[in-house]
Amino acid sequence: MSSRAYIGKIYRSIQDYLVIVIGTLLYGFGFNAFILSNQIVTGGLSGACALIYFATGTPVSISYFVINIGLLAFAFRLLGFKFLVKTIFGVVSLSLSLSLFERLFGGIPLIEGEPFMSILIGAGICGTGLGLIFSVSGSTGGTDIIAAIINKYKNISMGMGLMIFDLIIICSSFLLFHNIEKIVFGLVEMGVSAFVLDKVINANRQSVQFLIFSQKYEEISERIIKDLGRGCTLLDGIGGYSHKPIKVVVLLAKKSESVNIFRLIKEIDSQAFISQSEVRGVYGEGFDRIKI
Repeated sequence: MSSRAYIGKIYRSIQDYLVIVIGTLLYGFGFNAFILSNQIVTGGLSGACALIYFATGTPVSISYFVINIGLLAFAFRLLGFKFLVKTIFGVVSLSLSLSLFERLFGGIPLIEGEPFMSILIGAGICGTGLGLIFSVSGSTGGTDIIAAIINKYKNISMGMGLMIFDLIIICSSFLLFHNIEKIVFGLVEMGVSAFVLDKVINANRQSVQFLIFSQKYEEISERIIKDLGRGCTLLDGIGGYSHKPIKVVVLLAKKSESVNIFRLIKEIDSQAFISQSEVRGVYGEGFDRIKI
């Protein structure tokens, strides 16, 4: 590996860990300021730790860290060190974030008397934080580890495993509060958080695919490479009506580059036929790194 590639790898790793820190800070803020302070139990290990907090008074940050240490020790033998590298960092970072905002808010909601509004805001902030963490292949441990273990040995997807755990944890709050409304709030938080998480993860993956049909395909492809810094592919086609051979320029680009692409094509051939479609997840040089 060249020194330049090695430096680039280190830079990307530092960038990933900074994103995880930002994500855990957002989650810690949203969870303490809007959710825990309104006595709402969410899904995941943070929800289970909230149950422990309401039942015993043990701070969420402490129970979250202790339980994760046990899970990580157990998972190390089954899932290996590679799976746990960013998970360990995420667990420590989130535990510190939860502890910080526990002290800042002291169990007092940021918006008093508006539990439903608080849940929506908190879910949005927590979902954004988790989305940032997952976008760089990070993890916050907890039920993620349990679901990964079950997925390894049983024919149950991680998504299904997580959903089952979340439902059990949220519904268990009835044993403490005897209040159906709090269960409904917890389910709303889970849905909104999952929706926002998905949007954040896919926000950076919004790309577009162009199919460009033009007699001036050579000039268009050269300008795309030279002016836009994008590669493109030329495909051979046959006109269905004319039965004449035609070249098709195939181009993948970021959605934000669409306007410049249209302007370039119009400048060269205003009669060109263009098809644009959205694609989710483009991996390789110039786009996202391939992540498993």
